Amino acid sequence: QTDIEISLVGGNCKSPIERFWNGSSAMYILQKATHSEESDSMEESRTDDAVFASEVLPKESPGPLALSVERAKQLISLYTMVQNPNMTYLGISDLVVLPPLWVRCDGSDPQHTCWIGAEPLKAGNKVTGLNIYMVSCDGPTADKTRFANLEELKKEHKIRHHSSVVTTKGFAQYELIAAAAIEDTIAESESNICVDFTWNGVDRILETPPLVSAATLNIALESGDPRSPVFQLYRELQFLLALAEGLKTGVTEWPEPSESESALKLVQEFLTDLKKKLDGDCVSGNKSEREKIKCDTAAVDSCIKSIFGERGDLDFTEQLWCKMKGKCVRSYQELIDCFTLVIKSLELGEIQPWIHQGSSSFLSQLIQQSYHGKMEDVPLSDITPIQMLLEIGLEKLKKDYVSFFIGKSRSSLLFQDYFISTSVDLQEQVHRVQKLHHMLEIMVSCTGLLQFRHENLFPLTQICMKYYKENPLNEKHVFQLPIRPALVKKFYQNDNPEIWKVEISSGHGQKEVKTTWQASINTPVEHGTANNSGLFSDSTVNGSSEERLYFITVTQCSQVQFT
Repeated sequence: QTDIEISLVGGNCKSPIERFWNGSSAMYILQKATHSEESDSMEESRTDDAVFASEVLPKESPGPLALSVERAKQLISLYTMVQNPNMTYLGISDLVVLPPLWVRCDGSDPQHTCWIGAEPLKAGNKVTGLNIYMVSCDGPTADKTRFANLEELKKEHKIRHHSSVVTTKGFAQYELIAAAAIEDTIAESESNICVDFTWNGVDRILETPPLVSAATLNIALESGDPRSPVFQLYRELQFLLALAEGLKTGVTEWPEPSESESALKLVQEFLTDLKKKLDGDCVSGNKSEREKIKCDTAAVDSCIKSIFGERGDLDFTEQLWCKMKGKCVRSYQELIDCFTLVIKSLELGEIQPWIHQGSSSFLSQLIQQSYHGKMEDVPLSDITPIQMLLEIGLEKLKKDYVSFFIGKSRSSLLFQDYFISTSVDLQEQVHRVQKLHHMLEIMVSCTGLLQFRHENLFPLTQICMKYYKENPLNEKHVFQLPIRPALVKKFYQNDNPEIWKVEISSGHGQKEVKTTWQASINTPVEHGTANNSGLFSDSTVNGSSEERLYFITVTQCSQVQFT
C-alpha cells in the first residue's frame, strides 16, 4: 500500500488519540504517505544534471496527513480480515493478535469523521471479534444549540445497540492555574495545574462535577518564573549551576554585575563587622546589617517569607555565600581576592567564626583548623576557588530546602538523606539540589495559590520525593495527587471546563459498547482537514467572543463478532 504510512505507538510515546480515547498503550497509527506526492513532483521537475535547491534545503514538515474516509474504511476492512480466524483462505496459519489500528481521516463525509479505529476483542490468545470506532469532530463553536441532548444520546445508543439499560459516566478537566506567556520572552512556560473529575450518573451535558466525584490534581511546573515567590532562590541555584559547569569544563561564565556593591567590598565589610564582634566593639548601629546577614532570603517578598520562612541560623560560610552569590562576584580574580581576605583573617586570628556541626566544605575545614592556630597552605589557583564557593553554596542551599520540607511539610527523613547525601560527587549533589528546588516550586505554588495545608502538602511531597529518588530531573513530569473536590471547589465551580465528556455504555465484559460525547477547547485532531469547510469553522453566538469555544467530538462504537 504505497499511499499510506504506518507507525507503532506505545510506551512513552505520546498517543495522538489520547485526547478522546483511553485504551491500549500500544497501537498502530495509519495515515496518508507524504513521500509519494513529493517523489512524483520531484521526478517531473528533475533534470539529468541539475539538483534543485528545493531538494537540498530542509523543508518544513507538513504534519500528519489524513486519508479519505472511504480509503480508511477499506484499510479497516483489510485489518478485520487479517484478524478474523475464519478467513482460512488467506493462508495465515499462526494468527497473531495485533495492537489496535487507528486511521486518520480527512472529515470529508457528512459526519466529519476524523478517525476510524479497530480494536481486537480477545479470549485468551484468540481473537473473538472487533470493536470498530467512528470518531467525528466539529467546531469550534460556542453555540449551545449545537450541543447534544443527553437523553437523545442515550436513546440513540439504545436503538443502535438494542439495549434497554444504559449507564453514564462523566469526566471533566478544569484548569486551575495556567502559566501565561511572560512578556518580552520567546519561550512560553508549560507550567499548569489542572484537576480531573470522574463521576457516575450524569444528568445533563456540561454539568458541574458533583462533590462525590473522584478528583485528581495534575501538576506540571517549570522553575524560573520571575513571578514566583521563590525566584530569588532560583537565581541562587542558577549561580550554583554555573559554578558546577565551570568546575566541569574549566570555563566559568561570570554574569554581568547588577549589584551596586562588589562582592569584595561586601566581604570586607562583613569581615570588619566580625572583627568588631570579636573585639567586643559591636555597636547597636550595626544591628540592622547583622539582621540582614542573618536573613537568607533578604531580597524576596513577604509572600516567600510566609511560605518558605527565614532561616536565622546561618553560619559563617553561609553568610559568606550570601555576600558572593549571584551577580556580586564580577570575575575569577575577584573570587580569589575574596577568599584571600577570608583566609588571611583566619590565619591572623582576627575572626573566630561559627560554623554548623557536620559542615564538610573545604572552607569549613580551614575554619576548624584556625581554632587550633594552625592552617594548611591554600593555593588559590586553578579550580580551587570555584570549588570552594560551590561547596559552601551547596551546603547552604541544602539546609534551606531541608528546612522547608521538614519544617513546613514535615516530610520523612527517609528520602531527605538521598537529597542531601555527600557521599556522591559534587555534580550529582548539584543535580539533587535541582530536584529539591523543583519540588519546592511545586509546594510553594500549591500553598500560595491553592491554599494547601499540611494534610495536603505531606502526601504531595512524598509523591514528588519518591519520583525524584528514582528518576532524573524532569520539569515536564506531571505529578498526580488524589484530592477531595471540596478542596478546590471555589476554583472551578463557576468556571468552564477545558474538557467535558460523558460516556454512555451498555453490556458487560467483551459485550460492552460505549458512546462518548466530548467538548474540549483544544482540537482532538492534529492532522489536516482540507476540503472540508464545515470542520473547525469558527462560530460564536451573535458574534460574541466572550463565550468559550468548544470542539465537539463524538465516538461511536460497533462490534463485529467472529464466533
